[in-house]
Amino acid sequence: MKISVAIPLFQKAPYVARCLDSVAAQTHRDFEVIVVDDGSTDGGGDIVLSRQDRRFRLVRQDNAGEGAARNRALAEASCEWVAFLDADDEWRPGFLEAAINAVGSRD
Repeated sequence: MKISVAIPLFQKAPYVARCLDSVAAQTHRDFEVIVVDDGSTDGGGDIVLSRQDRRFRLVRQDNAGEGAARNRALAEASCEWVAFLDADDEWRPGFLEAAINAVGSRD
């Protein structure tokens, strides 16, 4: 089961690499990541762009707030299931696998 990971980003440059690393380290590998840079001025979006993983995508928008950034990520998502992660948080490697097992596979 493929899952979209939605990450709103605003002024979290010191943390976003750790956040993205935690997604890349997931035991469940079938995911896309949509990071919505909500008008940051601290270079966080550039950190996302430096990723060499095609599953990671950056969308930029003028600052409209965290809710608007989450909604934009939902609009950009291509998967039926979406997991939200804040740019200054991280997941343990089995998080997505456990979440998918909890909802059950629809494939």
